[in-house]
Amino acid sequence: MSQQIKASVPMTFLSNTRLGQRVKFNQDGTVTIRPGKVEIGQGIVSAIAQIAAEELDVSYSKIQISPVDTSISPDEGATAGSRSIQDGGGSMRFVCAEIRQLFLETVAAKFNIPVDSLRVSDGLIYSEKSEPISSYWQLLDEVNLELEPTGKAQPKDSGAYELIGTPAPRKDILSKVTGAAFLHDMVLPGMLHGRIARPPSFYAKLISLDESLILAMPGVKKLLRDGSFIGVVAQREEQAINAMLAIKKHSIWSEVDSLPDMNSIEQFLYAQASEDEVVHDTTTEAHPPGEKISATFTRPYLAHASIGPSCALAWKRDDCLEVWAHSQSIFALRLELSKVLKLELDKLIVRHAEGAGCYGHNGADDVALDAALLAISMDGIPVRVQWMREDEFAWEPYGPASVVKLLGSVNKEGQITSWQEEIWGNRHSGRPRGQETPGLLAAWHMGDGIQAPMPVDIPFALGGGSHRNAVPYYELPNCKVVNHAIQSMPIRSSSLRALGAHLNIFAIESFMDELAAEASLDPIEFRLRHLRDERAIAVLKAVSAKAQWKMDAKGDGTHGYGVAFGRYKNSGAYAAVIAEVVMEDTVKVKKIFAAVDCGLIINPDGVLNQIEGGIIQASSWALKEQLQFDRTRITSLNWEDYPILTFKEVPQLEIELINRPYEPSLGVGECMPGPVAAAIANAVNSAMGVRVRNLPMNQANVIAAMDL
Repeated sequence: MSQQIKASVPMTFLSNTRLGQRVKFNQDGTVTIRPGKVEIGQGIVSAIAQIAAEELDVSYSKIQISPVDTSISPDEGATAGSRSIQDGGGSMRFVCAEIRQLFLETVAAKFNIPVDSLRVSDGLIYSEKSEPISSYWQLLDEVNLELEPTGKAQPKDSGAYELIGTPAPRKDILSKVTGAAFLHDMVLPGMLHGRIARPPSFYAKLISLDESLILAMPGVKKLLRDGSFIGVVAQREEQAINAMLAIKKHSIWSEVDSLPDMNSIEQFLYAQASEDEVVHDTTTEAHPPGEKISATFTRPYLAHASIGPSCALAWKRDDCLEVWAHSQSIFALRLELSKVLKLELDKLIVRHAEGAGCYGHNGADDVALDAALLAISMDGIPVRVQWMREDEFAWEPYGPASVVKLLGSVNKEGQITSWQEEIWGNRHSGRPRGQETPGLLAAWHMGDGIQAPMPVDIPFALGGGSHRNAVPYYELPNCKVVNHAIQSMPIRSSSLRALGAHLNIFAIESFMDELAAEASLDPIEFRLRHLRDERAIAVLKAVSAKAQWKMDAKGDGTHGYGVAFGRYKNSGAYAAVIAEVVMEDTVKVKKIFAAVDCGLIINPDGVLNQIEGGIIQASSWALKEQLQFDRTRITSLNWEDYPILTFKEVPQLEIELINRPYEPSLGVGECMPGPVAAAIANAVNSAMGVRVRNLPMNQANVIAAMDL
């Protein structure tokens, strides 16, 4: 017997006004959908197309997808927080259910038959007879989709799904293979090429530049200088690059030693002024029983390290500025551009085109302003701007360095009796949001220059930022969590995949192993003692069975296993991970097992892709990645200075998906970073008896941990 999925109408469904804004029936028998979420390589728009096809009862092959465009698309906010299926997919589900119902009611009235006697198959509407009596496309002049959504039409029962839950092919792959998908490959009529000559360091000021020398170079059409912002436009891309290099060679800058000592970031963070907030407090005992242990965990600044550098196109024509960007925040970018450029919103269109995915806030928004400034200066001629690799590493907003201190106690019965946690680091969102002080890079260098705005956090109730997953998901008495959000930004930072959940879960799950050892209990048994959520218990048991976990197994000095658990944002997907490591000259992750519960699975292949990618990136962060800098400049400017996991270092993956078709879908894009890092650290401890608390777990940090 079918059951109704536990789904509620998303906020984004009612905040956009017309059904026809999301769904359009075309004369050729196809359907165009307009999601408000963007494709950044996660396959999300294909999953939303599956939802649309399912609710409309239309073949998946007939669904076409329109990229987000501020002139026609619904505003569903940023594509972030692993909420695309919950919000964008949920909105599409209810819109399509309502549209289907409108068509059925129109046919019922037209033929004077009960609505309940009608069914739809591939867009054809049938009564009890075998032949179709109408179709969506035949009724286009009779059904008004320019209506506000009500949310009253009930989506399908989960038991009736035919397409959802199947591995439908992604709709974006063919264009990616042929090179047609990417913004970097777009060509507009008469397009010129731009480059930006960035300052050599964060607070550098331009003193002098011989502009005539640059303007005399082959192909150069324009040199735009505004304060310390310098851009150049040329006929060909290599000419723009040569001009940019010449600007760097022939310009003089003032610089200051404004960066902290890379080797003492922890002490630097403690010393900064901070906004302190008690995130959680269930303390009832001043002196709970049990032996107290403490630990401190750190992560360095991390780069998004997009394989392709950021790119944007802009075209000022007919009194309107058009911008093509691979931003995850298309509508917010439009608002911010309008404020910086002093343009009315109706004179500005921002369109999404796929670029280098990054799962977070990289340079995609900044390069959009770069392109816009140059295009305005070349009124009527489109301009393409691509950052150099060095620009991407030196100027993107990094994931902030952070510290977590933990103090806990466990009694003789193996129960945690107290938990105290403190966090230090920047808040995690510097995305465009239309604030008074612009969050876009070029705006800070224009004119006399302005101070970069401090990043903010998403409200804790909506998932948080620096304090994301700071509250353990376990049942713990006397639990207090304090967030110290520092009020200086020595290095530009913003959202990176999982935000604060990466370090917070790493710290919590590493500490759970330390407390388990104090209680002389198996790590999985210890976790199960402190969990009440059956779905959390299920993923731990599933991964334990998949890895054939042996209770109380000990490492042999070179080989070990470690476990970790996390529920992303304490409200999203459940993930349990077991890592197998081998200790050689460095930590080698041989195999990773994972069990994931993300509620109703739309496309199992898409879910697996997200989990596999998340595991690989999390392993790279855990083992290798760390931004390098001196007291003046970022020094990680290429892959030699910022190594990432190589193909031959990718661990073998074994993943089990727990499908719950009657539970709401939960995003999986960010559920892996914390559990994977902690499982690897716990495996290292299992292998060698060494607790590595400072990321990354490279040779230097492992040796340092051995000396403690």
